[in-house]
Amino acid sequence: MPNTITATTHFFDTYEGHTVNKYSLTNANGVTVSAISMGATLYEILVPTKDGGTANLVLNYPNSADYLANPFYVSMAIGRTAGRIKNSELLLNNETYKIQPNEGNNNLHGGPHGFNTHVWDGSIGENNGVPTIIFHRVQKSAEDGFPSDLDVTITYQLTEDNIVNISFKATALSADTVFNPTYHTYFNLGDDATILNQELQVDADTHLAFDDEKIPTGELIEVTDTPFDFRKPTRLGDAITAMQNTAEKGFDDIFKINASAHGRQIATLSDPATGRRVIVDSDRNGLVVFTANSFTKENMNFIKTNGTGQPYEGVALEAQTLPDATRFTEFGPADVILTKGETKTATIDYRIEF
Repeated sequence: MPNTITATTHFFDTYEGHTVNKYSLTNANGVTVSAISMGATLYEILVPTKDGGTANLVLNYPNSADYLANPFYVSMAIGRTAGRIKNSELLLNNETYKIQPNEGNNNLHGGPHGFNTHVWDGSIGENNGVPTIIFHRVQKSAEDGFPSDLDVTITYQLTEDNIVNISFKATALSADTVFNPTYHTYFNLGDDATILNQELQVDADTHLAFDDEKIPTGELIEVTDTPFDFRKPTRLGDAITAMQNTAEKGFDDIFKINASAHGRQIATLSDPATGRRVIVDSDRNGLVVFTANSFTKENMNFIKTNGTGQPYEGVALEAQTLPDATRFTEFGPADVILTKGETKTATIDYRIEF
């Protein structure tokens, strides 16, 4: 089959004196995926609409600075490690490394100088004659406090059959380290301002127990007969209503994905009103579901809602290995450890239907 994917590069804006570019891939079906070099951020997944326009399936902002003006990591690349590390103390090779806190005493999503805070080197590349978007940087130990400099490449590909593939490749340059990246992608598939009428399915029998700082305790909780049971497609509004007696008033939770009963398919989000659907594929054992419970009107300058934010405006689906894994043998610590000189790759696929 001849290649139908086209690629473009456009100036987006500047951030702290750095040029931010927007890179886009479009297929023959009219699907476009775009990313900006600020935070290697997934900027849009556009699909055609019945009226001849397009709809963006992910939340985005008009300006680079908007992405760091709030604590919600909107559709940004996350690393070196997704999730929280207790007391900012990384356990590795029977040693404790003190890394940088950015949420109380804890390290969240790689800390205050994680992947999302940098303007990446971006370019249009090629894989077997098909254009790709490539972001690259060396994440230095002196920047984020983690052991080892880390050579990181993030590659976006769009297929002829509407699959967005995102690949993270990292090499530990100077010491053993950890690598557990994700995308903090906020989906809203519909034309409404919230995701309450959309349906979510997650292939998970258990979710993680937390302490009062949202740090995993190591315990797994069964989802049966609870609002956490998404094993069948469930209207998010109904599940969120069942969580109104909690402090979160929604979900900010980590599900332990079942072993490969369905291949790499771990979750499906669908919008009955428009018929749009995204299937999330991953070979790792965790998925964060965050229903944007704490979104506010301040510093939430979303394009979708004409410059305002509100709770439940999107749902973040973050495929990853379970967080703080080096503390808990059942979480898969070997999956996140990168030995000196070793290269590992993690991928996330979004299969788009419309």
